Amino acid sequence: MVALTRFAANHRGIVAIPKSVRQERMVENFAILDFQLDDEDLARIATLDRKASSFFDHRDPAKVKWLGTRKL
Repeated sequence: MVALTRFAANHRGIVAIPKSVRQERMVENFAILDFQLDDEDLARIATLDRKASSFFDHRDPAKVKWLGTRKL
């Protein structure tokens, strides 16, 4: 996960805020600046992009309507 956080920050311009309550994981999360991703790493990460979102499209009127009428 640290490699993906590094990729997001350095190569996509995305600020990722990892969540953790465990001290050792927090230390790992801050270590994203302690290493470099080489060309092989970048190529492998690029294969993860499936060009599809795991989240709903908030611009889709049907999805917005559906979310607005949900009873919690």
